[in-house]
Order: sequence, then C-alpha cells, then structure tokens
Amino acid sequence: MVERTWAPSYPVDLVAVLGPLSRGPRHRSFRFGPHPAGGGRTAWWAVSTPEGPGTLRLEVRAADGQVQGTGWGPGARWLCDGIPSLLGADDDPAGFEPAHPQVAEAWRRAGGWRIMRTRRPLEACLTAVFEQKVTGREAWRAWQVLVGRFGERAPGPAPEGMNVVPSPKVWRDITDADFHRAGLTPHRARTLRTVAAAAAAIDRTAELTGSDADRVLRALPGVGVWTSAEVRQRAHGDPDAVSFGDFHVAKDLCWWLTGQRGDDDRMSELLQPYAGHRYRVQRLLEMSGVSAPRRGPRMAVPRHRSS
Repeated sequence: MVERTWAPSYPVDLVAVLGPLSRGPRHRSFRFGPHPAGGGRTAWWAVSTPEGPGTLRLEVRAADGQVQGTGWGPGARWLCDGIPSLLGADDDPAGFEPAHPQVAEAWRRAGGWRIMRTRRPLEACLTAVFEQKVTGREAWRAWQVLVGRFGERAPGPAPEGMNVVPSPKVWRDITDADFHRAGLTPHRARTLRTVAAAAAAIDRTAELTGSDADRVLRALPGVGVWTSAEVRQRAHGDPDAVSFGDFHVAKDLCWWLTGQRGDDDRMSELLQPYAGHRYRVQRLLEMSGVSAPRRGPRMAVPRHRSS
C-alpha cells in the first residue's frame, strides 16, 4: 500500500474532474463512492500501469481541501505519483475567455474543475472503441461483460466487481464468439484487436501534445476524429479535443449557445473564439446538463458515437 497527500492550488471537485471516466455506478474499472466522513465522494480507479496493475482511491478532505490518495498493487506508487496530473494540475486555463454568457456562468460555477490527464491512452482508446456508433448503455454492457470475464481483480480493497482492464494480449485472444455474446459488433471487435496490437505505440503518446497524439491515433484503422478526441480528453488532458462526429454534442452545444440546433460545422463556427480551449467549452456544456429537445423516441442513453 502507498499513500500520498496532495495540497492542490485550487479546490478539487472529484466528480467534475473525473466524471468523464465514469460509465455508471457498477463500472468495472472506475467508480465513485460515498466519502467516509459524509458530505462528499470518493473515487476508485483500477488500471494497468507501466509498473503493473493498481488500484487508486481518492478523497478530498473537507477540513483543508487536501487530496488523500491510497494505492494498492504493483502500480500503486505510479498511481500516487500521478495524482496531480489525474486531477488537473497540468491543465492551464490561461487565455480562456468566455465569449458567451452561458459559458461565462458555467465557468464561474466550475471553480473546482480542471481537465484530467490519466496518462493511460491505451485504456482510453479501448473504452472509446466500445462506444463507437452505439448508445452508452450498449457500450457499458459489453464493457461490463468482457472486463468482468477477462480482467484481473483490482488489487486492494476495491469495491466488489472492480477489475483491471485486460492486457493487450488478452484482447487480441478474445474470440469472435465471446465478442458477439457481449454484444460487440464485428467492426468494433476488429478495431479493438487493432488497438491492442498497437498498444505500445498508443501508450507512447502519453507524453505527446494533443496534435501529435492525434496523428498517431488516427493512423490506426478504425480510429477516427471522434475516438481520437475522446482519448485525448482523458489521457492527454487536451483542452482543444472536441468530440466532432458525436450524435448529440453538436446539437446540444449549438442549442446551449444559440437556442437552435446545429451540426458539426455550426459547432465549429461557434467554437472559433475558443481556439485552444474548445473541449473546455464542451465539458462545461456537459456539466451544465443542458441538451437540445429530442425529436422522436428518446434513446435510453443520449449519446451515439462515430469512429
């Protein structure tokens, strides 16, 4: 077990910062839980690190705002060393100037939010592939099934059912029948194997800038602009990685800023004043909870993804 206490220079909101890692309350590799002292949340993350599998537990102390981290497993020290990056210490919002009153108000409310950097692009890429061109519920079910069956039990006293994401070799060896039973389409299964085969190259992007990482990721068959953006938002802390190609993001963002629906082209126009910080606006939209009125039957989980 490894422990670390970190004193951030800003108030950390675990749910706001780490929310993009959450895929429901029973997610296999990331969960929020109740704070032992009440009035807050803890975060649990089970992940394969360069040092081996590890589990990280985080809580923010109400008394002084310091972050208490505890790690278990071979990757415990790596995880504890990376707590500042994970919670947004590498994010620099200097130069971000809200050009819309909605953005200004959301930014004012988001005092405890910075963009995370997990430094684990392979895991982010695998997760994003699961979510290509399907609803979130479909993707989460497949993730639960496959990580539950093939993943290693999370080290330490992690909540029941938490597993470390399988290794690249395991992903490559999963049969078509197992993918099919989990509800994964053949296209996504092929892309998963492609990503697993390129695991070393993907993980080497952890220290690259957003644009350089984007070039490496999009060179992989089946990894397009949407998947690359989703990876860079989480693993690289890229403040400009917009989820172009998402079924709802453009409609919601255009509605938020103009009261009218719009497509990716219109969203790109609206985000021009925020060059370098466009994902910051997208995430502020997500945290605001605003969405365009849905037409027709509503999907169970309101996001479709492209590659």
